[in-house]
Amino acid sequence: MLQWRGQMDHSRECNRAVLVSVAQFDYGVDLNRRPGAKKDVKELHRTLSRLGFKVDIHNDLSADEIYELFHKESRRPVKDCFLAVLSSHGEEGCVFGADGKPVRLSRIFSYFDNESMEKKAKVFLVQACRGHALDPTVEVDSADDSTESSFLQYLSLPVDATVMYATAPGYAAFMHPHNGSVFLQTFCTLLQEEGFRNLELTRLMTRLSHRVAYTFQAKGRVLGGKKEMPCLVTRLTREVFPFAEPKKDRGSAGLSATSLVHNDNTRTRTHSIS
Repeated sequence: MLQWRGQMDHSRECNRAVLVSVAQFDYGVDLNRRPGAKKDVKELHRTLSRLGFKVDIHNDLSADEIYELFHKESRRPVKDCFLAVLSSHGEEGCVFGADGKPVRLSRIFSYFDNESMEKKAKVFLVQACRGHALDPTVEVDSADDSTESSFLQYLSLPVDATVMYATAPGYAAFMHPHNGSVFLQTFCTLLQEEGFRNLELTRLMTRLSHRVAYTFQAKGRVLGGKKEMPCLVTRLTREVFPFAEPKKDRGSAGLSATSLVHNDNTRTRTHSIS
């Protein structure tokens, strides 16, 4: 099996991460502020920078500015891996710019189907709602998964790309106003813990799904007991180790499906929908 290992060196090109976060919407836009997004950006920048990524942060962009940004980023050089994080309010198939206009994810993904990004690993993390349903358990049964929007998103995803959504199609995602989103904060926590950053990407995402699904439970009168289940869509053709430490065992050999699941202490946090 072909492999990519994300190692930092002194060459001109490096692995890059672009963080697009919308926390404050324009005056007159009927979308709530997302104060927890700032916590996510801070933690992502700290975590990814330590792993050798060049991290660029873009806050409160309009829909057209987001399109323009990713069109340019898709043409810039990258060593092995390009990581994009989109954090905003959303619906199935889109996130919203600061101007309240939808940003179609299929269009963003399609930008990266070009020669500059050929044979590069492309990873997208999407922290946004994909609907208004609230998940009472971790066994999600979503009829929206076969919708035209979901199908178009998959078709637009280039080869050697993967998308990890905070939640399943049709469902809401959670964010704490002070502690950030359960999805992105858990992602950072895993990369900071010993051993996880050396996992192959799909195995790391399986760990992420497990931890979010089984250790998070919302509190409160309305949201109490509700869960969140991340959703992975991938067109990877090889194993990818974008966060692995140089010259160390990546832990990719000898892991079975059952070994990816381990017991964590269940935590409850007060979250709002984001």
